[in-house]
Amino acid sequence: MSRQDFRSFVPEPGTSRISGPNARAHTQARLKSPRAQELFGTWAKLAAHPFKGVTIDGHVEAGLFSPEPASAPTAAMVEAASALIKRVTAAERERICFPVDSGVWQQWQNTENHIETYGLRLDETTDDVREAVMGVVRASMSPKGYEVSRNVMRLNRFLGDLVGGPAVLGEWSYIFCLYGSPSTTDPWGWQLFGHHLSLNCLVIGGHMVLTPAFLGAEPCFADDGPFAGISLFEDEERLGLSLMRSLSQPQQQRAIVAQAMMGGDLPPGRWHFADHLHLGGAHQDNRIVPFEGLRASEMSALQQRNLIDLVAAYIAPLPEGPFAVRMKEIERHLAETHFCWIGGFGEANPFYYRIQSPVAFIEFDHHSGVFLTNPEPAKFHVHTIVRTPNGNDYGVDVLRQHYAHAHSAQP
Repeated sequence: MSRQDFRSFVPEPGTSRISGPNARAHTQARLKSPRAQELFGTWAKLAAHPFKGVTIDGHVEAGLFSPEPASAPTAAMVEAASALIKRVTAAERERICFPVDSGVWQQWQNTENHIETYGLRLDETTDDVREAVMGVVRASMSPKGYEVSRNVMRLNRFLGDLVGGPAVLGEWSYIFCLYGSPSTTDPWGWQLFGHHLSLNCLVIGGHMVLTPAFLGAEPCFADDGPFAGISLFEDEERLGLSLMRSLSQPQQQRAIVAQAMMGGDLPPGRWHFADHLHLGGAHQDNRIVPFEGLRASEMSALQQRNLIDLVAAYIAPLPEGPFAVRMKEIERHLAETHFCWIGGFGEANPFYYRIQSPVAFIEFDHHSGVFLTNPEPAKFHVHTIVRTPNGNDYGVDVLRQHYAHAHSAQP
């Protein structure tokens, strides 16, 4: 089943999972279900734990990250953020501004449910404020990264139109927050999140961290309407499949964790009703995920190059300077990088893969339907996640180092 084959799984009118005329009413209705209560209850418990970071065994490996200058477009970001602050009302400013080390960073979630009482909801503000918000995002990312992010938002509206709920699943159904005061020297950042999208950006001088980053789409291809022709995650799918197929049979056997995407030979509890096969989703900031699969040190030079190219597809949202620094950081740990796979690798097979090292955590997953009705994972529903493990999601580790250096420099 290809990414174009979603039409037969569009629900009949009046049968979709949309439960209200707008996002708030929909959320009130959805939160009455036991499954939603279970999910948000679990997230609330996880949010109560102090941040540690994704690790392989519960222990953070120290000394992996450095806030070295990386030529981030900080001046342009500051200019854009300052313009936004001037445009918002006093009430909006109070809702969106938090200290740079605020725990609110970790409250993002990727469902369509509008449970938040903070932040700037983009579909509840003016066009010029929305434009200013997206100006901050544009100034912070590569052109490709910005366009992919906007296309996630556009495909969210395409989904809303498909299932009869554009007021719930809309182009602007997202929340924006600012952390710290925009500065070319001091740490600050921003966050944009909602259905199928979460971007978390911290900048310290010329250094930038852009994780956790969650991007997805259901479907990942628009065949008509104002967004016709948009297609997402083709590189991530094609390069991942190409790498898997390039492996020898013994290498593939080491890489494969399970053949089944649901049930079958999956380890007990491996599939989750909300995250499916993802391990690094919302509120999984402290998850323990042991290495699995094939080590890059067991790959040929060409296979390693292909692995690096695959990683680069996920790091591409970073602007040029931070991208180069981040790729060097990842390549330094190439020998310790693991590649694992779940599912088949024929042309029609859905699949999951993970790339994991001391400094990188990347997941790709084909999902079954949430708003569409396909009961099995299909190539037209994709989720991707990028994290910086061992304590540097949200730039926490480099922020700690920045404050430690500033403190030690004081007389």
